[in-house]
Amino acid sequence: MLFISNLWANNRPMAILLAILIVVIPFMVFYIRKARMEHPKGLIAAALSNMGERFGYYIMNAVLLLFICSKFGISDSVAGVIYAVFYFLIYVLSLPGGIIADKTQNYKGTIIAGLLVMAAGYGILSVPVFAAHAGFSWVLVLTCVALLIIAFGNGLFKGNLQALVGQMYDNFEAEAAKKGPEALASAKEKRDSGFQIFYVFINIGGVIAPFIAPLLRSFWLKIHNLAYNSDLPRLCHLFIKDQGAVTGTDAENLTKLAAEVGHSGVVDAAFCNDYLQIFNTGVHFSFIASVAAMLLSLIVFLVIKNKLPNPEKKEKKAVEEYTAEERAANAKEIKQRLYALFAVLGVAVFFWFSFHQNGQSLSIFARDFVTTAAIPPEIWQCINPLFVILLTPLIMWVFGSLARKGKEVSTPRKIAIGMFIAACAYILLAIVAIIQNYPSGNDFRMLSDSAKMAMKCSPTVLIATYFFLTVAELFISPLGLSFVSKIAPKHLQGICQALWLSATAIGNLFIFLGVNMLNSFPQQWMCWAVFAGFCLISMGVMLGMVKWLEKVAK
Repeated sequence: MLFISNLWANNRPMAILLAILIVVIPFMVFYIRKARMEHPKGLIAAALSNMGERFGYYIMNAVLLLFICSKFGISDSVAGVIYAVFYFLIYVLSLPGGIIADKTQNYKGTIIAGLLVMAAGYGILSVPVFAAHAGFSWVLVLTCVALLIIAFGNGLFKGNLQALVGQMYDNFEAEAAKKGPEALASAKEKRDSGFQIFYVFINIGGVIAPFIAPLLRSFWLKIHNLAYNSDLPRLCHLFIKDQGAVTGTDAENLTKLAAEVGHSGVVDAAFCNDYLQIFNTGVHFSFIASVAAMLLSLIVFLVIKNKLPNPEKKEKKAVEEYTAEERAANAKEIKQRLYALFAVLGVAVFFWFSFHQNGQSLSIFARDFVTTAAIPPEIWQCINPLFVILLTPLIMWVFGSLARKGKEVSTPRKIAIGMFIAACAYILLAIVAIIQNYPSGNDFRMLSDSAKMAMKCSPTVLIATYFFLTVAELFISPLGLSFVSKIAPKHLQGICQALWLSATAIGNLFIFLGVNMLNSFPQQWMCWAVFAGFCLISMGVMLGMVKWLEKVAK
């Protein structure tokens, strides 16, 4: 207890990470035992390989937007656009990645290539190079190129490992079919829970990763007798840009914060440049951990790859399960299914637009409006994957209990409920913003440091927000995939799954608007009201279509 008390007093991020590991490890053991007893061999090995890749990805993703702002001195809005385009490419490039694997029929080789390409991209990001001036420079272009490389490597990896897991269950069901109908039915029931276990391991990587960059950054600052402050990089860039002509509140805040982080001399351009370089070099070094995670994931995959199946090449006759006459006769039904699909995809776009604010407006909110002096704002992103790990068994139990009682809730209705829960997250933020009388982000940053500290809210607001968003995710993300697989015409299964990814990508492309609204709307509650409104409208649309969607999905 004394050790934990001392750790909490001296290094809260490390104390929180230790507490999370204590909570997560028993869940990890539970899922491993469950997979070994009930699921195909190779599931956990594949999940561990995927967990390593996601761990490396989330190290970078947790700090990306704030890192771009702190290194290049560009606005939150411009950094938000770069982040949004990157997030868009992450999903869109999974389509050519799947096409490459399908054409070559070399899924394992494509996965290996993806890990190596991502390692190269993270390697570029890990090199602490700096331009002579901030803003748009060749270093920013290099950073964007590295992000493009990572996105392409992710496209080669992301869907193809899932395809191997899918084939694993195809083979599992085929073996069970030889034992009889009951064994086959039991094997088919394992697929959904198998993918949920696979999904949980993704989030185990995601829950640990956000700690890496802040801890390394703080360590590197400490070596240079400095400390972390989230607002100081912006003021340093402002001082350098205006050649020291910083006046008023900004000048007062810069002098005060420089003293707080351990600087005892004159606050000049030399100090500002040094602080920025040291601050961002620590983040650069964290990307070395991403490279290591890719290589570790590669080693795991190379060890297990001979145990994993290759997706079988479908015969043309098997793919075209509809004859020409059947397609003509069922044209009306196919159109209805596609209409239903596009209706759900429209809702999905607004969900991902709202949900993926965790790396955008919610990161800015954590940085500026939440008391995070002892806990860097990036770390708060670990709450979402932690809740996924903790809440998945509960959600599975609730759905299972309702089904056993004959009160099963249809997938479209669950999606509608999920949109309402997502709306609750933003309604909560809007209420807090009204009570605290929060102005726009731009206006808030112009206040004195003491005025800002007096207005900041408790971290419990972020925790509650992520709780609502995580429950909404568990109602929408896996169930949306299930719904697409149910209503997709037999000869369009692949295209329909690609459309789901495309809807996710479109939602991600517009997430930068969250930062713009947070910083520019006169009152902050207006920003959160927009997200709440989108979620509630989407819920109403889903409820209005629910009977039709249930009928189509039968």
